[in-house]
Formats: sequence, C-alpha cells, structure tokens
Amino acid sequence: MPSGKSQYDPAPPIPTYDEAIHGSSSDANWPPPRSPIDDRPDAEREAQSLLTSSRSRPSDRGLPNGYRPPHVESDDEDSQWSLASDEEYEPEDSRVRQDIEELDIEDPLNGPELRSGSQWRKRIGLSLSLPRWRWRWRLPRMTVRLPRESDGANGAAAEPGSESRTTRRRCKFPKVQMSNSASLLLVGRLLAVILVMGFLYLLFMSDVFNNITRRIGGQMFDPESVRTFVQNSVDPQRMQDTLKHLTSYAHIAGTEGDYALAMDVRNSFLKSGLEDVTVDEYNVYLNYPKAGGRAVEIMSEDGKKAKWSAKIEEDEVGGETAGRQTFVFHGHSKSGDVKGPLIYANYGSREDFKRLHDSGIDTQGAIALVRYYGSQGDRALKVKAAEMAGFAGCIIYSDPADDGFLKGEPAPKGRFMPADGVQRGAVSLMSWVVGDVLTPGWASKPGQPREKLTQTKGLVQIPSIPLAWRDAQILLQHIEGFGDPCPSEWQGGVPEVQWWSGNSSSPIVRLKNEQDENEQQPIWNIYAKISGIEQNEKSIIVGNHRDAWSFGATDPGSGTAVMLEVARIFGDLVARGWRPLRTIEFMSWDAEEYNLIGSTEFVENNMDALRKNAFAYINLDSAVSGTEFHAAASPMFNKILQHVLDRVHDRNRNATLGELWKQRGASLEGLGAGSDYVAFQDMAGTSSIDIRFEGERYPYHSSYDSFDWMSNVGDPEFAYHTLLGQVLALLALELADRPILPFDLLAYALSLGRYLGDLWKWGESKGANADTTKRFNVDPIRDAIKKVEAAVIEFDKWEDKWSQSVMSANGWEPNGLGRQRCEYNAKMADFETGLLDLEFPAFGGGVPNRTQFVHVIFGPQLWSGYDEAYFPAIRDAIDAGEWGLAQNITNKVGAIIAKAASGLAWDQ
Repeated sequence: MPSGKSQYDPAPPIPTYDEAIHGSSSDANWPPPRSPIDDRPDAEREAQSLLTSSRSRPSDRGLPNGYRPPHVESDDEDSQWSLASDEEYEPEDSRVRQDIEELDIEDPLNGPELRSGSQWRKRIGLSLSLPRWRWRWRLPRMTVRLPRESDGANGAAAEPGSESRTTRRRCKFPKVQMSNSASLLLVGRLLAVILVMGFLYLLFMSDVFNNITRRIGGQMFDPESVRTFVQNSVDPQRMQDTLKHLTSYAHIAGTEGDYALAMDVRNSFLKSGLEDVTVDEYNVYLNYPKAGGRAVEIMSEDGKKAKWSAKIEEDEVGGETAGRQTFVFHGHSKSGDVKGPLIYANYGSREDFKRLHDSGIDTQGAIALVRYYGSQGDRALKVKAAEMAGFAGCIIYSDPADDGFLKGEPAPKGRFMPADGVQRGAVSLMSWVVGDVLTPGWASKPGQPREKLTQTKGLVQIPSIPLAWRDAQILLQHIEGFGDPCPSEWQGGVPEVQWWSGNSSSPIVRLKNEQDENEQQPIWNIYAKISGIEQNEKSIIVGNHRDAWSFGATDPGSGTAVMLEVARIFGDLVARGWRPLRTIEFMSWDAEEYNLIGSTEFVENNMDALRKNAFAYINLDSAVSGTEFHAAASPMFNKILQHVLDRVHDRNRNATLGELWKQRGASLEGLGAGSDYVAFQDMAGTSSIDIRFEGERYPYHSSYDSFDWMSNVGDPEFAYHTLLGQVLALLALELADRPILPFDLLAYALSLGRYLGDLWKWGESKGANADTTKRFNVDPIRDAIKKVEAAVIEFDKWEDKWSQSVMSANGWEPNGLGRQRCEYNAKMADFETGLLDLEFPAFGGGVPNRTQFVHVIFGPQLWSGYDEAYFPAIRDAIDAGEWGLAQNITNKVGAIIAKAASGLAWDQ
C-alpha cells in the first residue's frame, strides 16, 4: 500500500473517510443527519383501515373525471372479503366459525347440549388468485359421553335427589356390568372417535388441510383490494424525505458513510415490521483515493517540471450535506505515476486504437485521452484496450457531446455534465470477472482462499483517472497540429478545440494515481423478508444497491427510496394479517459500483439454494432519471409486466404506462452486465428483470447527481418515483401471490428464435460461411427451439385444466390439484435454471475463460461490456476467429436447450 495518511484510512470496524466526509467522526457534521426513515410516527398508519383511509389516493389525483385504473384481473370482485376490519365489512353470520364441532365431556346427569357449526368453505378466486381467509385455528376437542347411572335396559331415569349435584358432576368410570344398550352405545361412541380421528388424519394428509393451514398465519383478503391498496399507498412525500436523507452525505462502499446508511436501511426494514433482518458482511478488495495522490500535468520539454496542472476535483456542490463530496478517482484502478506523449483516441474502443496503429501513430508508452460512452461504453474495457495497445496510462473525460447536447446547440437545463463535472466509476473488468476480483466463483468470507492482485484477470494493469471536460479542453488544445486531423466522428463537443490525434511528438503528460488499497475491506449487505404461507421456501427477491460514488440521488438513491417505500407498504399489509403465498425478500447490496460485489458474493454464498428456490429477481438501480419507462428482463416477464403496466396511470400524460409502452413500440430489453441482476440471471439462473424510468443524460456518477438535481430537474414532484413504486409493488405482489406463477414460457420460446436470428446475422457480419475455414451451422439450436415451442404448448394446457377444475368446483381447488400446482410452478421456474451450463469448468462448463457466467442465452460478451449479448460463449469464439470452437459450443448449447425443454414434461 502507498505510504501516507489516507482520507479513507480504515478504523475498525469502519474506515474513517476523513476528507471525503469532511473530517473524522468527531467532526461537527458527523454522524450524518438522523434518518427520517427511523422517526416517522406510525399512529396514522395503525389507526386507518385499508379501505377507509382518509388520505387521498395518489393514483387518482389529477385523473380525468370518471377514470378508474384497469384491473390486472377481476379476481372475484364480488367477494365479501376485503382489507377492512372485521367489524366493518364482515357480518357475524358470514364469518367462518369453527371447522369441527367442539364437544365437551358431558355431565352424566344433564342432557347433552348440541352445538352446530357453519360449514367451512375453501374457495379460490376464479381469476386465479386465492382470497385471504379469516380462520381461527382451534384444536378439536373430542367427545366421550360416559353412560349415566340412570341408563338401563328400559332407559328409566334416576330418581330425583338420589345424589347431590356435586356428586352428579363428578367424573366416574362406568361400571363393568352394563346393559346391552349401554354397551352398544359405548362401542358406537368409540367407533365415532376412531372415525373422527381417521377423518382428521386424512384431512391432515390432504391438500384441503394444506390449504387451511397455509391461511392460519393470515386473514383472507380480496386480491383486487390488495392491489388497490398497494397502489394507493405509495407516498411521494415519504420517498422525497427518504431520498433527501440518503443524499445528505457521501457513501462510497466500505466507508463510514456507507456503514451509517446500511444501519439506516436495516432500521427501516425493522420499523416496517419485516422478518429476519440481517447484516451480511463480506471482506473484499477495494481501493480509495488519497489527498494529493492524483495528478494530470503537462510537463516541460525536459519532463522535469509541470507547465500546467489539471484541477482534478469538482467544485463544491454545497447544499444540505454533512461534509464534502468524494475525491475524483476510478475504483479498482492501478496505482502508478507515468509519463508519455498525449494521444487522443476517440471512445477508446479496440477499433479506435487499431485506426491509430494503421495510421502509423506509435502508441507505445503514451498516455491515452479518450471520452466516455460511444462505441465502447464500458470504461474498464477502454482502459484495457489502451493497455493492449501499449499505452502507459489512460485518461477518460466527459465530453459535452455525449452528456446531453451537441456543439452549437443549447444545453438542456440541468441535464448535462457541468464543465467541472467528473464521471467516477470502476475500471474492474466486469464482463471478465464479476464480484470480488480476488475470489472469482466463491464468496469472500473469512477462511476462504484469495487470489493475489497479480493473479486476477479482473484488473487492468495501467493507471487511469477520470477528468472533467474543463481540464480535457486544455489537453486537447495542446496537441493541435500533432498527428492527424480527426475525422468528424471523432470530434466531440468541447468548445474552442481543433481536433487532432496527437502522436509520439505530442507534449509529455504525467498521470499520477496513488491510492490506498485494502484486500479485505468489510462491506455490508442488508436483508429482510416476508415469509410465504404456501411455499415459504420459494422466494421473489427485490434488490437495490446502496453505495454511491458521491451523493447518488439517481444512482442508486432513487431505487433505494422506492424499495424502502414498497417494503413499508408490504410490512403494513402483514401487520393487518396479510401474507403472500411465496416469500418476498428485500435486499440492499453494497459495493455494486466496484464490480457488482455485494450481490455477486451473496449469490456465490447461496448458489444451490437460489438455483432451487429463487423464482424471480427484481432489480432497481438508477431507478428514476426521466419519464419514459424501460425494462430489461428475461422473456418470462413479458405477460405479467404488460398486465401491471396496464393498471398504472401516468396522470401527466393521461394514459396508462401500458398504453405509452405500446405507443412507443417498446418491448423487453436484453439483460447485459450493468447491474445486480447479473449474478442472479447469468450464474444462478433466476429469472430477472430491471425496471426504471429514463430520460436524457443526467450528471452520472458525479457530485451533481444530488437531491437538488432530483428535486429541481429529475423528478420534482416525485411522480415517477410514485409510478415506479406502484409497478414494483404490483409486480412483486403478482409474482408472490398468484396461485399460478405468472411466467410467460411461450414468450420465452418465441424470444429464443429471435435471439438465434440476431446471432446468425452477427455471425454473417463476422464472415460466417464465407469460406471453408468459417463453417457455422446453427441447426442444433434451431431444432432445440422447436422442441421448446412444442413442450410449452403441451405444458400450458395444464393451467387451462386447473382453471376449468376450479371454475367447475365453484371456486374450490379440488383435492390433489394444489400439490400439482406447486409442482407446475416449480417446473416453470426451473426452465430458466435448466439453461445453465453446469458442467465442471475444467471440463468446459460455462463461458470459456469466464466460467462464472454459465447461462447459455444471457451474459456479457467478452468485449461488449454493459450491452446484452445473446449466446455469449458462441460470440466470444466467433469474435476470436475460433470457428471450430464456435460450432462445438453451438452443438452443446442446442443440447442444453433441448434438455430444458424435456424438463417441462410431467405426469398430469
């Protein structure tokens, strides 16, 4: 580790992060402001019933007269069961009384008292949602009527006054000698006891009993009432207050601010009444910048003195924050102090560096200056490409042309990177090694093996630093006249610049990057859940990362605010007696910005359980940066997402999100490698979806991504936070509480065909079948997809059969179908898991040379970075020109898809 006092110096259990948080924990501004999450009163929430709340409904404000959001389904809307209290909505004569007659030991001398009970009913909503049951569990008390002394052959009554009342009430054993009728009566009653016990045993072993007992923990609720409740309960003011607190101090992963925020999230989960709130610690490799440890300088001709020095740091943003913003740096960057001639290389793609090479420009030992975005979106792959081209260091700057406006056009107010704004970020090779780069494939827990920094494939080997265009302007001006004039597509939006490439004669630039490094820095994931009452081992997971490069209003604070609000709403439902069929889990990830570490380590630590029991993962990240809804997902979510969007209304546009989605011609986007869904989808085989509202570019990963930006520019009324909260709540509710898991296997089958078409076109662009050395045949995959289509058609028939059975039974689920339904759901979810290549890596399992990624359909391509790349292993092989390997992988992928299709077959 470099010497010198670090502003991120660890102080067990938390590093102090002195400069970035404006001093040590003894500073007047530390600890950070107390979270409003912990202090809000519950009186209003506890006093109101779900359907009689006096609070106005956010989804109704500003709606056209008479507008009512469409239902996902009708779900037995005439049901007497609601979310209101018993006294208000449930008359006494309609309540479910005791299931089995409660019988006492009778007074031998007093006549029997007959008790009658209403018939218990088990009914399933005809729209495939189970209503909530109000059912009081009581252990049945068996009746054994002892013969009276007056019982005789003629049935004569005992003489009055022959015994005292006390004596008559005393329990006596029957005499050995009894009349024939008394003996028959006793035998009959014993047989009755046996029959009752036998009936209870059969009831216990049957689906009827299972359907009763799964409702013991919760009352019966009308599904449509639950949907309406969660929609109307999303509170924009709460989310605004939460986000203001989340952004009140910087919280880079593993720092004091991050730990404080972790405790805030934990306390919020506890306050919401969630179960099993857990702090899960991992020890991972992180780096932090040092005060005075970074420099970009133009040197004198002899290279000994600096003629000009970049400011590096952003101007102070100010606002209501506890301490200053964080230093400018790249996470997981290489330490170093290097000098070389400056050369401009456009977006820093391999093609850009090849163009320089083809132009005869010597790049060995030079310093690369490249801009963000463009043809190579992944900043880590920019640095890696520069390293492979022989550069000694790499500077990445934010160009105005890529941050919201073009040269000569007016800049949208607030929606661009200011001249001093800097995009921080990690330069670990996420598409090569994901998670802690020193423990690829296993969790970073104490006692586990760790690679050395020189061994891992996940780190670049040249230093890098981000820069504002204010500083990049000076650098670009100093290489005018050196090298070649840049073509138009290489010219950015920095004003007052003549665009030249530079060459080995360019001015010498120094890049200094000294940092603190900790190979086992603690980070903290926070978990909580609501247990299901039918399949509590099966889970729907909602996740959002918590750490940010600075204040992080959009990334990830907007997602955190939405997730905590939805967790509060579900906690409120649980407090009223509601429970889902399947478990809902909420997870706050740490160190996502450093390479998706928190979520990946969790998945690696729980891989077998996730592959078996995790039905779905819903991801939030940069959740709200505009007004246009987007979703990237497995095709499994195609149908249910459309249903949810159809009932969420955007009052600013007077249309549902579903209508706006269709007007845009939008569809589910592919899952790339940009957020915490990667480990779930690509490693555990858990069907995943990422939801968000997007707009124009925002000041991404800079200190300007603040609460002031969100409240003035991004989402001033928090209207789109509210809409996303409704989408998230409804999506989680449908996945966790529908009897039939609402996955869309048919959409998956059709999407596979489309993905194969994309692969074929891409292969042709790379020269597939152009000559005998580039043979490429996709028939094995095409044939397997046909098997999937046929299997899905047969598989879906059971759902129709189940629906008809329930309807014909007047809403009851006949015995035996409940267990089959659970099996049907599991097989649906297992189809995604069946698309994993689980062969041992040493024998070819997973993507070659990147064996953490085992999904044969989804995953990042080696050089695609954040972009989706269907059939990543095949693409890697073709990109490397290894056509024989590409064909072998194609054959293997076809076999895996065909096997997944066969997994849908079952005895019905």
